[in-house]
Amino acid sequence: MNSVKNTFSIKDLENLSGIKAHTIRIWEKRYNVLEPMRTDTNIRFYDLNALQKLLNITLLHDYGYKISKISKMPQEKIPELVRDIVSAKSAKSHAISSFKMAMMNFDQSLFFNTYNTLLSEKSFREIFYEVFIPLMEEIGFLWQSDTITPAHEHFISYLIKLKLLTNTEKIQTQQPTRNDRLFVLYLPMNEIHELGLMYLNYEILHSGYKTIYLGESVPLESLKDLKKYFDNITYICYMTVEPEKAEINNYMKQLKEEILDDTSELWLMGRMTEHVEQKNLNNKTRIFKSINELVENI
Repeated sequence: MNSVKNTFSIKDLENLSGIKAHTIRIWEKRYNVLEPMRTDTNIRFYDLNALQKLLNITLLHDYGYKISKISKMPQEKIPELVRDIVSAKSAKSHAISSFKMAMMNFDQSLFFNTYNTLLSEKSFREIFYEVFIPLMEEIGFLWQSDTITPAHEHFISYLIKLKLLTNTEKIQTQQPTRNDRLFVLYLPMNEIHELGLMYLNYEILHSGYKTIYLGESVPLESLKDLKKYFDNITYICYMTVEPEKAEINNYMKQLKEEILDDTSELWLMGRMTEHVEQKNLNNKTRIFKSINELVENI
């Protein structure tokens, strides 16, 4: 495999590890745990090996190892200790670090090996709640802070989607056991952040309901079409970046006037829902703050 050229600033290391840049500098200076490279203008930068080492040191530190003790360890001892902790305690922070390393290095093998190790101890649902949801939240922050590129985000999102699709397909082959309601899941126009919606689809199928999954960037006309064929629809709309703040209440008005009827409901999730005005909500139109909260209401 070609090596990925990747260097990081100390701010990137802070964002990826959760250790403050100030602390990293102290660890470097006092304990010599990392050896930064320097630009011609004497600015520190780091490579992937330094990132991996810092993530390992962070895990050991979280589990009570003093930095003074870690600094005296032979290089090969640190990953060995990390492996021991992980096998003894199923450290989810290590899994998140491994997935981050897979993303930074565009390393599919590391992603699948980490996932398979988790799957030997946890159910898919536990992996999603305990590891993938916090991972995606971190990735959103890393993307916003320019620590990673959109290519990194697309790469890791695609691999998580694969796991979602595989697990969803397993339960989609079973007949629904609950017929009082149909769930239609979609993203509004220009919205492409699909992972949360895909997981909700998995959970709703798992609870025995039929779903119609429409996916990203769905026009209102497509929702109107479904009304010709089904009653008792609960529409689930995930709004991460769309509709924009200035448009969201017009969008809600359109949904109420053109899509919702006496038998249907609208459930909303995502960051943009905080801009929905209270007058656009009622017992048929609800906002959920988390995937967990919505799943409990199915």
